[in-house]
Amino acid sequence: MEFFMKKASTAELDAFYPVREECRVEVPKTRFRLRAGKTLSARRWHAAFSEDGHLDIASVLRRIQRGGIHPAIKGVVWEFLLGCFDPNSTFDERNDLRQQRREMYVTLKAECNKMVPVIGSGKFITTPLVTDDGDPIDGAPNGARHDVSDKKVIQWKLFLHQIGLDVVRTDRTLVFYESETNQAKLWEILSVYAWMDNDIGYVQGMNDICSPIVILIENHADAFWCFERAMRKLRENFRCTSTSMGVQSQLATLSQVIRTIDPKLHQHLEELDGGEYLFAFRMLMVLFRREFSFVDSLYLWELMWAMEYNPNIFSSYETSSAGTTPPNASDKELKAFGKFERNNVKTGYAEQHGALSVFLVASVLETKNKQLLKNAKGLDDVVNILGDITGNLDARKACNEALKIHKKYLKLHLQNVKS
Repeated sequence: MEFFMKKASTAELDAFYPVREECRVEVPKTRFRLRAGKTLSARRWHAAFSEDGHLDIASVLRRIQRGGIHPAIKGVVWEFLLGCFDPNSTFDERNDLRQQRREMYVTLKAECNKMVPVIGSGKFITTPLVTDDGDPIDGAPNGARHDVSDKKVIQWKLFLHQIGLDVVRTDRTLVFYESETNQAKLWEILSVYAWMDNDIGYVQGMNDICSPIVILIENHADAFWCFERAMRKLRENFRCTSTSMGVQSQLATLSQVIRTIDPKLHQHLEELDGGEYLFAFRMLMVLFRREFSFVDSLYLWELMWAMEYNPNIFSSYETSSAGTTPPNASDKELKAFGKFERNNVKTGYAEQHGALSVFLVASVLETKNKQLLKNAKGLDDVVNILGDITGNLDARKACNEALKIHKKYLKLHLQNVKS
C-alpha cells in the first residue's frame, strides 16, 4: 500500500512538472513525496482563511514545515511566504493590491517595450542590440535602431541578450521550456526587473530564482511581483562590484559559523586555503538549485521561507520604516514566526547575512565533516566531496539539521559576546 502511494505521489508530481523524455536520465532523483496529513493541501489552505480573508498564518507555517506545499497551490502560498501580501488583510484588500500591481507592471513593461519592441511579443533575443557605447549593431533585432546616450538605457540593453542566452539554458530538462512563449515570459520578467532595479540590473543566477515562479504563477504581472519579493531576500547576493560579489558577505558569515561550532574543520579548511568558503558560492547564490532536482529545490525553498517567515515582512516592504518585532513577543505572537526566525527573535540575534541558507551549507559541511578532515588534501577534494550531495540530500532533514546548528551557534555566539 505504501509503495502504491509513493508511486501515485510521484506520478502526481510528474504531471505538474513534466520532464522531457530524453532528459530523464540526467535529472537528479526526486525525494519529495506528497504526504497526506503533513503536506499543505488545497483543502487545508482554503480552511485557513476567515470569512473575510484573514489568514491563520501560524497553522499554514506548521503544515509547510512538516511536509511542504501541494503543487496545485504552491504559487499563491509562495506569495504570502515572500511577503507579497499581509496575512491580516482581507480578500478585497488583496484583490485591490493585486490590481494596482498589475497596472504598475503594465506601465513598466510599456516603458521597456518603447525602447525594445520585442518585449511583450512572446519572442526574446539572444544577440546583442547595442555596443558598449550604445551604438546599434547592424542586423540586431528590432529595437536597436537609434543611437542611445543614456547610460542606464545602454546598460539595460546590454543585459537583454545575456538574459536571453541564460533563458535558453534554464531548466531545459522541463517540458514547460520547450515552448518559446514560456521562455519569452521568463525573459520578459527578468528584463523588466533589470530595468526597474537599476542598482542590481541582471546577474547570472537570477534566472534560476525566477524560473520556478514563472512556472508556478500564470499571470505575468503576479509572477513579476513575486520574483521582486524573492529578490528582496536575495538581491544583496547579486550585488556586483569590480572586486566582489554580494554573496561573499554570506560566505563570511558561514566562515564565522563554522569557526564557532567546529573550529577543527574550519582550521583544516583554512590550511587548504579554503577559509573564505568560496566552494559554497554557488549553493548560496542560487539556493541549492544545482544540488537538488527541480521538485526538491522547490520543496527546500518553501521549507526555508516558512522557517524564516516573519509576520512583519509585508509591512517592512510596503513602508519606509521596517516592521519591528516586539522584544517581548508573547508565545501566541511567536507562533506566527517560522522556527528559524523565532529563535532569532528569542535571542535578539540580528545578523544581516545570517540567512537559513548559510546554516544549511553549514549542515552540509558537518555531514561531510569526517570525509573532509580525512580525505580533503586540497580545494579540489573539498569540491568533489561536496559534489556527492547532488541528488542525495533530503531537504527536510537538511533544514532540521540547519536549525540545530543555528541553535548551537546562537548559544555559543551569545556566550562569546558575554565573555
